[in-house]
Amino acid sequence: MRLGKYLASAGVASRRASEEIVRHGRVTVGGEVVTDPARDVTAEDDVLLDGQPLRESERVVYALNKPRGVVSTARDTHGRKTVVSLVPSQLRLYPVGRLDADTTGLILLTNDGELAHRLTHPSFEVPKTYRATVANPPVRESAIRALRGGVDLEDGPTAPARVRRTAPDTLELTIHEGRERQVRRMCEAIGHPVVRLERIAFGPLSLGRLRSGAYRRLSASEVRALASAGRATRRSGAASRPPRARRSRA
Repeated sequence: MRLGKYLASAGVASRRASEEIVRHGRVTVGGEVVTDPARDVTAEDDVLLDGQPLRESERVVYALNKPRGVVSTARDTHGRKTVVSLVPSQLRLYPVGRLDADTTGLILLTNDGELAHRLTHPSFEVPKTYRATVANPPVRESAIRALRGGVDLEDGPTAPARVRRTAPDTLELTIHEGRERQVRRMCEAIGHPVVRLERIAFGPLSLGRLRSGAYRRLSASEVRALASAGRATRRSGAASRPPRARRSRA
């Protein structure tokens, strides 16, 4: 198993964050500092993080209704409140993907690096659903057709979105890409800038009645459903080395 994946499997951090930990020289294998996250290791290897042996931790996943103004990181250099600070735990949790500080709604926190990888890597195409309140109502059918067909953005056309209008100024959009501020940019491209944005579903998991700032631990069946969503939606015939994951930030 590659070292980056090994750390993620041990619950250290997400796959990407684990690879960065390795690159920063914080990991030794058999007493030797290793900075290549692709280095192969086995369970028999003596792997240390910051000089300490890896300890197997219970895997947990929490759903949080992120309030506005909270940032989707484990730590913030500017002293802002983070999603991790809202879920007290003795385990090292980190967010699964990101939401903008101004975006509210469902975000997952976990110590399961492999699950986080499945849920955020674009090759698995796990859908996320957002409720967007937009300016310049009403949103007409031509604008909805544009979203459903894919919108040209500065970083290329988007994949088709599932869209339904629930009010003259409100849309529900389901996307499976993870581009930065994607929903906001898509709506702006059709002439309806976002006024308020909330994520209401992540794969098979819905926000439900979870109040702002509240969290709950997912059941084993919910975690299995999330993991299956990743497997079920992965593109058939995907390359053995899928494209690099983008930051999932709406």
